[in-house]
Amino acid sequence: MLTDEQIRQFREDGYLVFAALIQGERLAYYKQVFDELVAEGCKLTEQVPHWSLELDERGEPRAGLLHKVQGVCVVDSRVLELAREPAILDRVAVLIGENIDVFGTKFFPKLPNGGTSTGWHQDNFYFGTDTDRIISCGIYLEDSDVENGCLRVVPGSHRMGEIVEHRRNPSRHGSWTEVNESRAVDVVIPAGTVVLFSANLLHGAYDNHSNRTRYSTAWHYLPEELNPEKFLKGIYEDRHVACKHSNPHAS
Repeated sequence: MLTDEQIRQFREDGYLVFAALIQGERLAYYKQVFDELVAEGCKLTEQVPHWSLELDERGEPRAGLLHKVQGVCVVDSRVLELAREPAILDRVAVLIGENIDVFGTKFFPKLPNGGTSTGWHQDNFYFGTDTDRIISCGIYLEDSDVENGCLRVVPGSHRMGEIVEHRRNPSRHGSWTEVNESRAVDVVIPAGTVVLFSANLLHGAYDNHSNRTRYSTAWHYLPEELNPEKFLKGIYEDRHVACKHSNPHAS
């Protein structure tokens, strides 16, 4: 499901964009699932397990402004259907093999006029590894542009050969690093687009300054035999089988 040119581009640039890969009834179905999650998040007044709110300048949660659902496939198993979409897995399998797990599942609603970005980072910083066998995946349920907070990437940065230093910002979620933004590319894409990228790639996003939402999911595919210490198979709750092919030669 990938051409030789796409494989070369992934190795060189560290990412691939599949515009409007999820369409029609499937896209509408997932959008409804996330609408329901946002409705639940809007009831929150404080951080609770799996659910995080946007933060004010003092680092305090902003009631009713959902930032992220961490472990979204644990919170709502319907989202795992999206992680298992054949159109996605067929492409991932070319890069890491056919027996695939998925972990670290997240939903970002990026709400209007205040949905904050993920700053520049490498996913493998959080995983404690620099393996090139983890493929991160962003799925954008709505049109994504600069105004409502599109993805940004630094092409080729996965080939630096290191995980750079990351720092925490008390008024933001997560840990971030600094990059030369002159090399950055804005990934402006239509609804239903899937972006696959190396977990070593430097990437981030803009804040949402529009009156629109920008629903997206993010998670990470890896070969089933790969077992990062923090995400052990059978122990880490948010690790799931995405695709399993039986061995026809097994006894």
